[in-house]
Amino acid sequence: MDLVIARPEGLYCPPGDFYIDPWRPVERAVITHGHGDHARTGNGHYLCAAPGAGILRSRLGQDIDLQTLPYGERLVHHGVTLSFHPAGHVLGSAQVRLEYEGEVWVASGDYKVEPDGTCAPFEPVRCHTFITESTFGLPIYRWPSQAEVFADINAWWRSNRDQGKASVLFCYAFGKAQRILHGLDASLGPILVHGAVEPLNRVYREAGIALPETRYAGDIPRNDPLMRQALVLAPPSAGGSSWMRRFGDYSDAFASGWMLLRGTRRRRGVDRGFVLSDHADWPGLLWAIGQTGAERVMVTHGSVGVLVRYLCEQGLDARAFVTEYGDEDDAPAAEPAP
Repeated sequence: MDLVIARPEGLYCPPGDFYIDPWRPVERAVITHGHGDHARTGNGHYLCAAPGAGILRSRLGQDIDLQTLPYGERLVHHGVTLSFHPAGHVLGSAQVRLEYEGEVWVASGDYKVEPDGTCAPFEPVRCHTFITESTFGLPIYRWPSQAEVFADINAWWRSNRDQGKASVLFCYAFGKAQRILHGLDASLGPILVHGAVEPLNRVYREAGIALPETRYAGDIPRNDPLMRQALVLAPPSAGGSSWMRRFGDYSDAFASGWMLLRGTRRRRGVDRGFVLSDHADWPGLLWAIGQTGAERVMVTHGSVGVLVRYLCEQGLDARAFVTEYGDEDDAPAAEPAP
C-alpha cells in the first residue's frame, strides 16, 4: 500500500486517514507550513510543527482546532508513526515523516537548503519514498549566496538614500519579508513596512527571531523627509496602487527567485531585481533528494516533467503527483517556459 496517494481533496494517507496540506476541506489535516496554498481554512482539525502554530493562527484564525508537535517528536495515529522535521522554508515549515509497517515516506512540503537564521534549517530525513516540490526544478535556477544578495540590497538602499529617494522593496509578506529584515544592515536608515507585513513580523519576534525595528508606513505623513532615507517592505500587490504615492520620489525593486529571469523582471516593471528565494534551486533539489537515500521520488508543483525525467535518467523511480500547490505568495508574474 502506498502511504500517500492523490485524491481530489489533496494528498491522502490511507492507513492514517488524514491529508497532508489538503486544498479542499477535510476532517484531519497535517500542515507542512503556513503559506496559503498549503494551509487553507475549513479543515476540522489541524496538526503542525510547534514553531508554526503562531503563523497558522495568524493566517487562519485564532479559533482553529490546532494540535502541535515539536520537531522530531513522534505521534502514532491508526498505526502510522508521524513526525515533523525542519524544512528550512519559512518559520514553522516542516517535512512530514510517515512510517507504517516498515515503510518510510517523507513529504517535504516546500523547502530550501541554505540556512537563513529565521527558521530551523533543513534536515535530510532518510526514507524509501520522498515527495519533493520542484518550484525551481530547472537547471537554470542556481542561487547566488544570500550574503551577496543582502550586500546588493544594502548598496541599492544606500545609493537611493544618498540621492534622497525612498527604496521600496516588494517581497512576500510571510517568510521573504522577515528573511530580508534579518539580513539587512539596519544602520542605513529607518525601515517601514506595509500593513500586511507587520503582523507577521510580530509572530516571528514572539518566536525569538531577531528582526530590526520596523514602523508601519501608514503612520508616516506623506512626503515626510524620513521617507527619503527609508527602506520600505511591501507585498507585490502594493505595486502600482495609490498606497505608493506617499513615498514621493522612490526606486523600487523585487526580491524573488523569479528575478533570475530578465523577462520576469521586465514584466514586473521594477528598477531592480534581487534573486532571493525560499525554495531550493536545482542543485539544492538534487542534493536534498540524494540525502534521503530514497529509491522512489514523487514530484509535485513546478517543473515536474523536467525533474522526473532527470531523476529517471539517474536510475530512480520518479513519478509526478498532480497537486494544486503553487498559488502561494511566491507565484511568478508569469510561469517561465521549461
